[in-house]
Amino acid sequence: MALDEIDKKILRLLQEDAHYTLKDIANKINLSLTPVHDRVKRLEKEGVIEKYVTILDKKKLGNNLTVYCQVTLTKQTYDTSEGFNQSILNLPEVVECNYVSGNFDYMLKIIIPDMESYHHFHQKKLSVLPEVSLINTVFVISEVKSTTVLPI
Repeated sequence: MALDEIDKKILRLLQEDAHYTLKDIANKINLSLTPVHDRVKRLEKEGVIEKYVTILDKKKLGNNLTVYCQVTLTKQTYDTSEGFNQSILNLPEVVECNYVSGNFDYMLKIIIPDMESYHHFHQKKLSVLPEVSLINTVFVISEVKSTTVLPI
C-alpha cells in the first residue's frame, strides 16, 4: 500500500498522541476535517492502524525488572513451535515473543516485579513447558530507549 505525505503526517501525529482529535490533526496539517476523517478511516480499514492503546509506566505499576530470555526448543518442528506459541500466549508476563534465527529459537521479553518473581516465573511457568530445552536469561540493568513509534 502506498502512503502519501499526508498519510504519513497523520500517522506520525497519532503515534505521538492517539488522543489527538480529527480536528487537532486537521489543524496541525492544514487540511479540512472531512479528508482527515476519510484518511484515518481508510488507514484503519486497510490495517495500517491496527489499534489504539494506552501505554502504562511499568515501574509505577511495580514492574521493575525487564528480562530477555533466549529459548531453545527440544525440537525445531512445526508441532513443537505451535505448542510453545500457544503456551506463551497464556503468560501475561511475556510482553513480546519472537521466533528468531540463530543459536536459539525464540526471544522473549518479560516484564515482572522483581528477581524473586522472575525466579518463580522461570521455575514454575517457563522451564516446565514440555517444548523448552534451554533458557538463557539476560537482565536489563538500564533502559536507554523504549518506544512504540515506528519510523515512517
